[in-house]
Amino acid sequence: MVEVFVTNVQRVAAAKEIVALLLRNFPESKINFDLEDRDRVLRVEGNDFHPGKIMMLVTENGFECQVMEE
Repeated sequence: MVEVFVTNVQRVAAAKEIVALLLRNFPESKINFDLEDRDRVLRVEGNDFHPGKIMMLVTENGFECQVMEE
């Protein structure tokens, strides 16, 4: 399963912190940011993660995060 999220993360340091946080919760997932994209895309790939939990973890850390509409 692959899910793509729109965020407002702008700094590389913040993106690294969020990726580390998400990997602690979803260690079997592949997680990365594309901060060059205008939507500051967060991409999560794996079999055992929940989009709602990802959005909750990111927003609890002060950032916006929504599933990207296709």
